[in-house]
Amino acid sequence: MKRKDLRRRTIALTVSAMLSALGVVLLALGSLLETVDLSVAALASFFVIYAVIELKGAYPWMMWIVTAGLAWLLLPQKSPALFYPLIGFYPILKEKTERLRPVLSWIFKLVFFHLSAALSYLGFRFLLTTPDLESRVWMLALLYLLALVCFILYDIALSKIISFYFAKLRSRLGLK
Repeated sequence: MKRKDLRRRTIALTVSAMLSALGVVLLALGSLLETVDLSVAALASFFVIYAVIELKGAYPWMMWIVTAGLAWLLLPQKSPALFYPLIGFYPILKEKTERLRPVLSWIFKLVFFHLSAALSYLGFRFLLTTPDLESRVWMLALLYLLALVCFILYDIALSKIISFYFAKLRSRLGLK
């Protein structure tokens, strides 16, 4: 292996490890303040965006797995650790689906949302103690609609943040 390639891989591994640690710290803050657990999981996913753009390859996957695993092991309150595997994976999926036609891309994104919503519901239902929501079907329907709107807004916000990063931040950081 060439020295330059080894140096690049070492830097990428170090940066991904530091971003994973920052993601776990953010998720830990979310577990301490129970009202911001979903927001903190979304903020921690921004580190995966950086890895998708700059590090490429297996590094975003490794960051996502390490952050999710450490969050599940270390956090005192597990709700951010339940949200992060779904939200943290979304930037990786977004990068792959945005190469497709817009309609097909949104179909994949909405299928991912529905799978994530089902997994989240099952995770909260069986892993954590939650109030019985089956007796209140209207609450589940309202929660689903609000989650769908938040997901669409999250996707649009990610697109805007990525555009801002390419337009303004990347050159100022001296990356390209």
